Amino acid sequence: MHCHQPISPWRPATPPPIIWHIQDVSWRCIPVKAHLWCPVKKKIRQANFVCSWQLDFWQTRRRRKALSFAKDASTITWVLKDYRCKFTKIVTSSYNCKRRIAVLFVRLVVGVVLFMSVCFAANQSPSWALTEENRLFLEAWRTIDRAYVDKTFNGQNWFRYRENALRNEPMNTREETYMAIRKMVASLNDPFTRFLEPEKLKSLRSGTQSSLTGVGLSIGYPTKLDGSTGVVVISAAPGGPASRAGILPGDVILAIDDTSTETMSIYDAAELLQGPDGSSVELTIRSGDETKRVVLKRERVTLSPVKARFCEIPGLAKDGARVGYIKLVSFTQNASDAVKEAIEMLRSDGVNSFVLDLRDNSGGLFPEGIETAKIWLKEGVIVYICDSRGVRDIYDADGSKAVAPAEPLAVLVNKGTASASEILAGALKDNKRAVLFGEPTYGKGCSL
Repeated sequence: MHCHQPISPWRPATPPPIIWHIQDVSWRCIPVKAHLWCPVKKKIRQANFVCSWQLDFWQTRRRRKALSFAKDASTITWVLKDYRCKFTKIVTSSYNCKRRIAVLFVRLVVGVVLFMSVCFAANQSPSWALTEENRLFLEAWRTIDRAYVDKTFNGQNWFRYRENALRNEPMNTREETYMAIRKMVASLNDPFTRFLEPEKLKSLRSGTQSSLTGVGLSIGYPTKLDGSTGVVVISAAPGGPASRAGILPGDVILAIDDTSTETMSIYDAAELLQGPDGSSVELTIRSGDETKRVVLKRERVTLSPVKARFCEIPGLAKDGARVGYIKLVSFTQNASDAVKEAIEMLRSDGVNSFVLDLRDNSGGLFPEGIETAKIWLKEGVIVYICDSRGVRDIYDADGSKAVAPAEPLAVLVNKGTASASEILAGALKDNKRAVLFGEPTYGKGCSL
């Protein structure tokens, strides 16, 4: 209740009458008529105001009676002041009550929403919970997202692909998950980005051992010069089944046991070429303009990574100049140790310069390529590894493992020089440690 002086609804002359307005009393109010004393008109006039329903009925009747028979302004003022006190308490109580009701209402709404959300999540959890197969798929997705250099991902939204795959691709079994990962990798349309199942990885790693059961071939993807289909031969292991059959670097394998290699990955081809000792495999080979079928018998192929000898060039010195020749076939386990032994042996024969032959070396273990480079370098960067964020790792030489950092060195390469052997040749050339002779190298390979 607010007391205002001096505005009268009938706008009399001054002095104005005493008018009482009861405001801010909200819901459920009842009108009350009171007779107020007007000192200007010298008589009692009727005024309307609102009485809250929260007043007891007997109190309302008593106040109305008191107002109706009041004869002077002091009595009316006293009565209305008492009313003001009452109404102030009522209005405050009403405001607090409304506030408590609003808070309770908000809490009720929040509780209902949370309850419905929990129920909805409980009903939906079986289809959205990450399973072990989903986590395997996400691990493959994150590996590509972190390391793939082309951040356009072959012109596709990589995050959207992940969400769509989790929603739509079946991943209930391990084989279904492998299929989803292969499909994801294939969307990049990159021949050198492949997903290997554990069995295929084991088969690939067997090619980096000192011996394996197969036909003695190193293969890779065809270039524009080789043709757009099939699997190209990078090199044939000396003395192996393929070498004895006359298969040469640059030949293209069109089929393996009547299975076309047109869309086959080199890892699938490796799995088909390897097998039990003594078993046979038929290859369809295109060599130049000739196409032929060759049946090879699988056997245990022993890979001797290093062959060394010295050559004497007469006339260049009093007793002739001796050049050490080192043929590095592949980077198998302990290949770098074999190179060290060859250098020491040749030095004992009076060699003071070297030729390192990397022709038809299809690569192998990356760490062995790094260790071999350190043998020839006193210092310098060997190779950078970059991902989408830039340079990730730097492999360099500090001279601690250098065995022959100063003797003249020439390196022989050809189109069969691939993978780790290219890293070695590039590091020796870029650090001005060696001169390269030969032809452009290949780039990637798989031993089997």
